[in-house]
Amino acid sequence: MIGQRCYLVVMLDWDDMAALEGALGSETGRRAAEDAATNLARLATFRGLVLQLDDTCLRQPADLRFDSLPALCRSYRATMSKGRGEEHHMASRRAAHVREAADRDRFAADTAGFRRELLAHCYRMAGSAHDAEDLVQETYLRAWRSYAGFEGRSSVRSWLYAIATNVCLTALEPRRNRVLPSGLTGPCDEPERPPIRAAPGEVAWLGPLPDHWVADPAAAVVARESLRLAVIVSLQHLPARQRAILILREVLAFTAPETARILGTTTAAVKSGLQRARARLADLDTAPEDLLEPTDRRARALLEGYVAAFERADAGLLEQVLRTDATLEATPFRDWYAGQARCLHLLGTYVLGEPGDWRMSVTTANGQPAAAVYRRDAGGVHRAHGVVVLTPTVTGISRVVEFHDPALVTAFGFPDRLAAPGGVV
Repeated sequence: MIGQRCYLVVMLDWDDMAALEGALGSETGRRAAEDAATNLARLATFRGLVLQLDDTCLRQPADLRFDSLPALCRSYRATMSKGRGEEHHMASRRAAHVREAADRDRFAADTAGFRRELLAHCYRMAGSAHDAEDLVQETYLRAWRSYAGFEGRSSVRSWLYAIATNVCLTALEPRRNRVLPSGLTGPCDEPERPPIRAAPGEVAWLGPLPDHWVADPAAAVVARESLRLAVIVSLQHLPARQRAILILREVLAFTAPETARILGTTTAAVKSGLQRARARLADLDTAPEDLLEPTDRRARALLEGYVAAFERADAGLLEQVLRTDATLEATPFRDWYAGQARCLHLLGTYVLGEPGDWRMSVTTANGQPAAAVYRRDAGGVHRAHGVVVLTPTVTGISRVVEFHDPALVTAFGFPDRLAAPGGVV
């Protein structure tokens, strides 16, 4: 093995190595070690270790250079210490992982039940279902990071709402309020021209919320009604902080002191903000209509009539379901229309087309009847077009809002295109 690196398997107990290292410090010990090492492989207690020796260190066990043994012993002990340290480190990491897994399980058990109502809360604040999802995700990330410091001085629900509300306020600071076309200007008085489309990015449009994202049969009526489109639209007229105060106090029923703690302010400031928010909404004349619940048979009949009118391109059937004072608006168009006659003229002239051009799948959004809308393309395929939300009353549909965004169709759980009657997509 001369001229190349070689390896010696030293099979010594830890204490044997320590004794050998000490013995090598004296001439007597060196001679004794030389005698003992002539047949190193016979030592009785074994603990294997491969030590790397230099070129001419040995040709056979008897040729071991004993002046290198102290260094080898020290190397062995250092290696063993390192191994024991790594084992301790790995054990510590495993224990930390076990503790973290237990904490995550406990965190999920404490917080998972509030996700849907937090999503509804963030939607009321932001006016966008997509933004609300992002805000809830950020809320849970922040909650997890601070979970170890949660001392239970408030309820978990109050703690989560404090995080979610402040996440919303931070996110909304640089953003414009979301609106519908009716929030931009008065109704269009030029029925003979097509509606004008807003430029991309010109307007921050309000969007609908799929009911199944937040549906909770046990939710209070006031909480469900607070998600209706008209309410969400009116909330967007309030400054973000006043909006938060109004929602926390009048929708979620937090007390003034609780709301103050959530927002990091005083009870007096909360009461003042609530008064200003109420006054602003009164100026907007946003008294809620007496709407039919989506499960009401009359509401279902109005929705079915509206869908049938579009699928058959039947303006006469539309006239039967729309109120005489009905309004019609659609994003991303700036124009909107008031009065049954103008709505019918617009739809008949620019929208309805031929029978079969449109297909719809019924659903609910914002606690109101709705439908996923598909339009037939030049190839005859019905592709996602958007979502329409209706406002049903005992005298007919008072408001139609269509959101021209194909991505909404899949967000509501529908495919992006429909199969032909024969089953071919």
